[in-house]
Amino acid sequence: MTTRAGFVALIGEPNAGKSTLLNRMVGAKVSIVTHKVQTTRARIRGVAMEGETQIVFVDTPGLFAPKRRLDRAMVAAAWSGAADADVVVLLVEANRGITEGVERILEGLNDIGEHRKVALAVNKIDRVEAPKLLGLTSALNERYPFTETFLISAEKGHGVDTLRKWLAEEVPEGPWLYPEDQIADLPLRMIAAEMTREKLTLRLHQELPYQLTVETEKWEERKDGSARIDQIIYVIRDGHKGILLGHKGETIKAVSKASREELEEFLGRRVHLFLQVKVRSGWLDEAERYSEMGLNFKDGNA
Repeated sequence: MTTRAGFVALIGEPNAGKSTLLNRMVGAKVSIVTHKVQTTRARIRGVAMEGETQIVFVDTPGLFAPKRRLDRAMVAAAWSGAADADVVVLLVEANRGITEGVERILEGLNDIGEHRKVALAVNKIDRVEAPKLLGLTSALNERYPFTETFLISAEKGHGVDTLRKWLAEEVPEGPWLYPEDQIADLPLRMIAAEMTREKLTLRLHQELPYQLTVETEKWEERKDGSARIDQIIYVIRDGHKGILLGHKGETIKAVSKASREELEEFLGRRVHLFLQVKVRSGWLDEAERYSEMGLNFKDGNA
């Protein structure tokens, strides 16, 4: 039996559908998916099996013009993920076309090595007419020599199986990198923190979600099979703490309930989730916080 295994980096602008595609490929929710941009901070690896091939997906932060230290570290992590992968998949939204951001990514692809296979996946194809779709794929292939082009809808699953089968043939021969039943190499503590952060992002509609972080402080396995999870939500101002708690604690209660329910579904057992909000004005400039998110603090230097 010949086995294959390799890393596939998903790159693209924020909100291009990378996390949705990763979750669809793996068949479980391992990456944070929201309507807000720049939600993926760490390079989350999801593991998918296709026949005798193990595909390890690296869901990189969205590529955009960085302004803050955290932004710069996220963009550096995205390009690092692409440079380390066996195959790169560039996701472009069909309905947005070739934006300034896509142009920047196409230029950046020239720096990650000529011999690396780069596939183009035009996503959200259900939102545009066929002639526009053909024009977009032609224009993109004129700008960069993609190995292959795929037309997909990550949300609805159209074309995803074809893309996964192609990737399974392109990664190198070799032993599997993870146990067959493992779907992600993130510690459960970090997955739990990401789930809570997603619920906060969905609930809060201002800039605040980008100025908070969630850490799983304690994880206690109980004798009855349940788990007690204690998490801290760090914010940078006192005023943010009030927004997070909400009137009579309604906001934090709703977030806790939604996160707990999703954790129970993910883990397949009862979860007792306890959230605490703390003000930590300088967390955006603490190296330890970046390590927690799988980012390099030094990459955030201007």
